[in-house]
Amino acid sequence: MRPRLYIDLSKIRANAQRMFELLSKHGIELVAVTKVTLGDPNIARVLREAGVRIIGESRIQNVERLISNGVTGPFMMLRIPQLSEIDRIVSLCDYVLVSELDVVEKIEQLCREKRRRVKLIYMVDVGDLREGVWYETAVEEIVEAAKLCDWAELCGVGTNLGCYGGVLPSEENMRMLLNIRDNIERLTKKSFPIVSGGNTSALKLVEEERLPQGVNQFRVGEAIYLGTDVTNNREISWLERDAFILEAEVIELKTKPSVPVGETGFDAFGRKPNFVDKGWRLRAILALGEQDTVPSHLKPLDEKAVVIHASSDHTIVDISDVDRSIRVGDTMRFRLSYAALLRAMTCPHVEKVYV
Repeated sequence: MRPRLYIDLSKIRANAQRMFELLSKHGIELVAVTKVTLGDPNIARVLREAGVRIIGESRIQNVERLISNGVTGPFMMLRIPQLSEIDRIVSLCDYVLVSELDVVEKIEQLCREKRRRVKLIYMVDVGDLREGVWYETAVEEIVEAAKLCDWAELCGVGTNLGCYGGVLPSEENMRMLLNIRDNIERLTKKSFPIVSGGNTSALKLVEEERLPQGVNQFRVGEAIYLGTDVTNNREISWLERDAFILEAEVIELKTKPSVPVGETGFDAFGRKPNFVDKGWRLRAILALGEQDTVPSHLKPLDEKAVVIHASSDHTIVDISDVDRSIRVGDTMRFRLSYAALLRAMTCPHVEKVYV
C-alpha cells in the first residue's frame, strides 16, 4: 500500500466559505491559492463553490492542469514570471504579480500581439526580502512600469510577508504599502484599485480589526487547507484543522536503544541528528520518508507517539507510550504542516483519496 493522503473536500469548502465571509465583511477579496495542492481541480471546484472568484497559482503547469479539467478562470500567477514562460502566462492568466520592468515590457508586447488584456500587480518588498521592488525606491520604479502599459493594465500593488524572512504583517508595513499606492496614483493620475497586502499571516490583523482600510485583497492557502498560521505559530480556532490526513503502513516493530551505538557522522541528508538517551524504546518504522513528505513536520493522531527521525523511505516513530496496540501491517495517521502537505501533494508515491 502506498502512503495515502485523505482529502476532506467538505472541510476545505467550509474553511473557504468562512474565510470568504470574514474577508468580504471587511471589503477584502479572497484569492484562494491552490499551489500547495499541485493545482488539484477537485479542490479548485469546492473553492469556487465557496464563493471564491480568483484562483491563485505559482506554476503555469498547474493552471494548465486546472483548465484541462474544466476549471475556468480568472487565474492569478503568484510567482513572478520567468521570461521564458510569459507567453503561456499571458495566454492563460488574468492577473500576474510582477517586479521587473523588463517583464512588464514583455507582457505588454504579448498582450498587444494577442489582443488580450492582463492585469498586473506590482510587488513591493516592505521588509521580508523575498520578491518586489524595495519600498524606498518603489514609487519611482512603479511609475516607470505604468508608462509601459497599455494593453496590460497595471492595476495595483502587492506585498508578501512571512514566507522568507518571517516578517510579520503589521499596521505599519500595511500603511507603507498604502502610502506607496497613494503616491503612485498622485504621480500617474491613474487609479490603482488593488492593494494585495495579505496572506494567511495577515489574517490576525483582520481578526483583531487592526488592518488599515484600503488593503483589499488577500492571497490565502495555508489557512484554508490546514487551519493554521505558521508565521504566527498558531492554530486558527474558527477553521477546520484536519482536512488533510496522511496515513502510512507500519513495516517494522522493534525495541531498540534510543541512542545509536558507534561513532556517528551525518545522515543521508547531511544532517547531524541529536539523540536523547531514554533507554530502550519501542519503535515503529513506516513505509514513508523524506521523498513523500517532511516527516519532522508530521503530527501523530496517536497521542504520545513521537516522530524521531527519517530517511528517504523510512520514518521512525517512538510508540512506547501509545495506548493502543500497533502491529506490523497496521497504519498510523498524521496531521501535516504546510511544508509536509506541499511535499505529499507533489509526490507521485502518495495516493490521494477524496472523502
